[in-house]
Order: sequence, then C-alpha cells, then structure tokens
Amino acid sequence: MSAAVVAGFMALSLLGLPIAFAMGVAALVALLATGVDLSMVPQRMMHAVNSFPLMSIPFFMLAGELMIKAGIVERLIALANTLVGRVRGGLAHVTMLAGAGLATVSGAAVSDASALSSTLVPSLSKVYDKGFAAAIVAAAANLGPIIPPSGAMIVYAFMAGSSVSVGGMFMAGVVPGIIITIGFIALCSWIATRRGWAVTGDPFRLRAVLAELRRSAIVLAMPVLVIGGIVGGAFTATEGSAIAVVYAAALGFFVTRTLKVADLPGIVVRAAITSAMVGALIAFASVITYLMTVDLLPQKLTVLLKALTDSPLVYMTLVAVLLLVVGMFLESNAAYIMLVPLLHPIAIQYGIDPLHFGFLFVLNLVIGMLTPPVGVVLFVVCGVTGVRMREMVANVWPFIALMYAVLVACMLFPPLVTALPRALGY
Repeated sequence: MSAAVVAGFMALSLLGLPIAFAMGVAALVALLATGVDLSMVPQRMMHAVNSFPLMSIPFFMLAGELMIKAGIVERLIALANTLVGRVRGGLAHVTMLAGAGLATVSGAAVSDASALSSTLVPSLSKVYDKGFAAAIVAAAANLGPIIPPSGAMIVYAFMAGSSVSVGGMFMAGVVPGIIITIGFIALCSWIATRRGWAVTGDPFRLRAVLAELRRSAIVLAMPVLVIGGIVGGAFTATEGSAIAVVYAAALGFFVTRTLKVADLPGIVVRAAITSAMVGALIAFASVITYLMTVDLLPQKLTVLLKALTDSPLVYMTLVAVLLLVVGMFLESNAAYIMLVPLLHPIAIQYGIDPLHFGFLFVLNLVIGMLTPPVGVVLFVVCGVTGVRMREMVANVWPFIALMYAVLVACMLFPPLVTALPRALGY
C-alpha cells in the first residue's frame, strides 16, 4: 500500500498537480482501495493542524514580512557596508552580512530572496556580472532557514514530535550558520580576486560603524529578545513569534515610519498564503502518514536498513544522498512532512542525537532550495532580477559545494551542531 501511495503521489506531481493535492488524491485512492471508513480523513486532517506550536509559523511569516516592509534591509545593508564595504569583493560581503542579519528576523529563504534581490542586485550588477550578482543574493537568502528563527526547523520539530524542541533546533543552527556565512564571505573574496574585480565602498571608519550600530540597535535587538526569550524559557516559540509580530509592527510604524496601514492587507495575505500552503501539506500528509503507519512502513524500513548497516554514519550518509535527490525535485516543506516521520525514528534507533540528525536533515533540504531543477530560491531570484537560470546556475555551484562541505563537516563532527544546544540545556 505504501508503494502504491508513493507511486501515485509522484505520478500526480509530475503531471503538475499541486503537491498538497497530489498527496490528498493519492491517499484518498489508497483509502478507497482498502475499504477504510472515509470519515476518519477530515478528523485526522483537522487534528494534524490543530496545534499550538504550529501557530508560530504564520506569526514568524508575518513578522518577516513586516520587518522587510519596515526598511530593515536598508539598515542592515548600511551597517554591513561600514564594516566590510572597502575590501576585495566588499559588496558581496555586504550582501552576505545583510542576508545573515535578515535571517535572524525572517527565517524564510523565499522572502529574504525577494527582498535582497530587489534591493541589492542593481548595485551588485554595476560591479560584478549579473549571473554572479544573482548567485550571491541566492546564497545569502539561503541563510534564512539555517540561522534562527527558522520556519523549516519549526516544521521539522513539529513532525519529529517530543524528541526535538524548537529552541534546541534553533540553537543547533547557530554555529553552522556562522561557519557558512564566513565561508561565503571568503569564497566571494577568492572569486573577486581571481576575476580581478575592483575594490568598492567607503574606507572603514570607526565613527561610521558606531553611528550605524546606534541606528540599527533597535533592529538587532529583535532576534536577541525573541530567540533569547525562547531559549531562556521566558516564553514558547509560538509566544515569541507573536512578540516578534508586535515588535516588527511597532518598528515599522514608529521608528522607521516606512510601514503604512495600507500595506497591512498585502502583508497579511502573503503571510497567510505561505502559512496555508504549509498547513495544507501537513493536513494531507497526515492521511499518508496514517496509511504508512498501518502498513508498518517505519518498522519495515528499520529492519531493512539495519540489515544493510549498523553504522550511524552510514545511515546518515544514505539519508543525505536520498535528500540530495529529493531536494532537487520536491518542495522542501513537502519533504519534511513526508520523510521526517519515517526517517527520524530510525535515526533514534541508530542512537543518533535527535538534534544532530534534525539539523543535518534541514541543512540538506535547504541546499536543495539552491539546486535545479526545483530550486525555489533560484526561481525567485531569477523572477525578480530577470537573470537567466543558466547564468545563475553557472555561478551558484561554488556556494552549493561549500554548503555540502559544511554538511559533511557537521556529519563527521557532531559537536559543531550539538555543543551549543547541549550547553544551554537542550
């Protein structure tokens, strides 16, 4: 039955049916074939999305949209420019730091890609060729789901159950996120030097840095307040996401004053659409999860994999290869919702740290957002900038390779992921 459901889902997806509905139709056909009472379908779907932790997803989406409209990108760019603008590849460094800063308040690669593309690509294109400029922005936007807060980590923690906490997942992404950001900056310097691009930007002046820090302090305080409160136990991730919305709205209306009442309907609709997509995926996937549980698929997979290998490292490598392929063809939220309930329990059977496995899972699918043919971040950047996909892919592969190198390093040296959350009690 599980094989039939998966085959039906893949066939419907290839025919162009939206992924959530492809899940629903495949599950419905399987239920009809097995004679199960269909009244359980709406009950399971409603139970799957009727969750307090899941409320953090629309709140964080809304907070990200508000912060972008509030002019946060411009302030982060100005601060980054005073720090690293006057070095080889300086404008690319500014983009990476702006992407990392935006990741601390947004948590979604797609919205970050849209904001950074419209703001930075015109300036980047004056210094670098358009393909490289677009690739820089795509790589910077991909930091969004890695550096906390992260919508992807919330979905993973929800699908994994009580063995993984949202706060722990957030903290697991801090050190690798910093490593990837520094690696991107070093890579940009190497490419800029190799291609002989000119030095741009203003010279470093401490007075200018301090002035921009004062101007951006209220923006930088938001991730400290929200993530610090979640990690410190002052409030839950859902409560923290609601605080982030209030903070972002106050910032936009009373500090930067770029947010208008007329902007709110569009902001709310965009956040609602993104959240509804995730909710629909979770609801329809809950029926497939039920069918696979009845079919004893997790137990069968565990027996099969245990027969193949007893090594946790080999298992993580097999999962990484699977997710490499899945990430190229399947939207990441659908991959979390379909695969986490299957693969996470098996990882625990192998004795793998749940936070370690969870972060590797998320990072693998985040890389998939940069890989064709279904690299959603690539499509967003190409759509906003008008750059051809071929030009962009030719320039983005070094960033993909670096992220895979960090993935392998995190796989081989678990403390890179687990040391910080464990030190904080997760």
